[in-house]
Amino acid sequence: MDDAYVVGDADGLSPLQAEIRDAVARELHAQFALRADRLDLADLPEVAYQITLRVDGVLTGRKPAGQTPA
Repeated sequence: MDDAYVVGDADGLSPLQAEIRDAVARELHAQFALRADRLDLADLPEVAYQITLRVDGVLTGRKPAGQTPA
């Protein structure tokens, strides 16, 4: 059982997973807005790339476990 679930997080996601979910949702929202609420199959590689950049931003913006802020 995931620790997030044990401590009462209703969706059962760890904080990192929740951050990634939110980043993906923000990027999808932005992409739909840019493309008039429609994604064509030809758009998917660019959308996937943009989502990857958002997730990378989440992962690189986090401190490694056990590291304290300066």
